[in-house]
Amino acid sequence: MTAPDKPTTGADALPVLRSLKELAELVERGERLFVRWSRGPEADLEETAVSTDDLTGVSMPGLSANPLDVEPWWQDRSTELWVARRLHDYSHLPREKGPGVRPWVLVGRVAGRGPDNEPLVRDVEPVGWIDEDVIGQAEREVAEQEERWGPLRRER
Repeated sequence: MTAPDKPTTGADALPVLRSLKELAELVERGERLFVRWSRGPEADLEETAVSTDDLTGVSMPGLSANPLDVEPWWQDRSTELWVARRLHDYSHLPREKGPGVRPWVLVGRVAGRGPDNEPLVRDVEPVGWIDEDVIGQAEREVAEQEERWGPLRRER
């Protein structure tokens, strides 16, 4: 696999993953990867490296992230479809959390679970940004499935 493109500017000069295929190949390496939707590693890691429960304001023992590891129950379905699903499930977060929120991939150690049972990750090592076009690819991949899927969302 070729290395993801590396941006030449910006404080978070991380590689950029530009396709579902590229992300799926990274997942297939088996490195315990997670995706986090935020303003990026620099913002997340410069201070406490923890997330806060939006409802109570309680600090949690790590950063909220979602695993990219393919589960055994997925059986022989493609890793690309799995990755598309994982991105699609949380694609609403940039709209909810505001400008500058986008997905990035990291390696880390699970230190607990958040209020939505999501892993809380410590000892974070940023891997790369997920390009906005990959989210579009994920949406198209999901749209091509016979069953209707919808992203996770919280309605009041």
